Amino acid sequence: MNAIPFYKMSGSGNDFIIIDNRDGAVSADPLPPFVAKVCLRRMSVGADGLILIERSDRADFRWRFFNSDGSRAEMCGNGARCVARFALLNGIAPDRMAFDTDVGLIEASVHGDLVKIKMSDPKNMVLNDGIVLANYPVPISRVNTGVPHVVMEVKDLPSANVKAVGREIRFHEQFAPEGTNVNFIAPLNDRMWAIRTYERGVEGETLACGTGNVAAALVLAERYRLPSPISLKTLSGSDLTIHFKRRGDADYCDVYLEGDARVVYRGEMDAEAWQFEFGAMDPTTAPSQKKSR
Repeated sequence: MNAIPFYKMSGSGNDFIIIDNRDGAVSADPLPPFVAKVCLRRMSVGADGLILIERSDRADFRWRFFNSDGSRAEMCGNGARCVARFALLNGIAPDRMAFDTDVGLIEASVHGDLVKIKMSDPKNMVLNDGIVLANYPVPISRVNTGVPHVVMEVKDLPSANVKAVGREIRFHEQFAPEGTNVNFIAPLNDRMWAIRTYERGVEGETLACGTGNVAAALVLAERYRLPSPISLKTLSGSDLTIHFKRRGDADYCDVYLEGDARVVYRGEMDAEAWQFEFGAMDPTTAPSQKKSR
């Protein structure tokens, strides 16, 4: 492959490499090692994930989304907002668009750096569930918002051991073999909750997780009968707002995620960005990939 044009974008602190691949700019086969290398911080561009924009015969475009370890993910709310703004800026789609994903068509509207996307309907919501960690029970709720999420309320969010507890739940046999994302939430005041997320595929805490914020908002809506919209403050300090409608007990539709999608920089990725050897270092265990961001 020659040098590859790309954008680096951030959605509420989740950062992504986005590439227009409609004409085959990325020809690596297999793709996971390429993705893992270019997402490796300090050694390459570095990102929480990589998104390829490709042609679709039923929407403005299709995306393929990869976690930073090279694994595929069905959906990513923050990535979806970033890819929508990328598509508008590059003349790929109008300001109201639809794009094809592994969970179906996603609708998006772009207003400056603020992007609102329609999520797939949530499924498999279970409240007041439980899980046993290191021989002690922990109350959790869970819901699939395009990808699986666990939501747990904690008393002191800043001191929560997101990395250790999140990893234990993520790999727990109850969620095998795919695993799950894990969200820790606590109230800031009467109208705002805060959230921290351990993300599957990144294998560490990220500054924000769009599908995780949707999962937390819907769990809060169901547990406390909170009305739409619900906003949560992410670790980055950005707020994400979730709009929804109820159509029965634990049944929600017309779910929208709204938040920022910022261009950080644009450039060309040289072949040296992925033509290197890991040696003893593996992208899924490197300290720079697993630290809290």
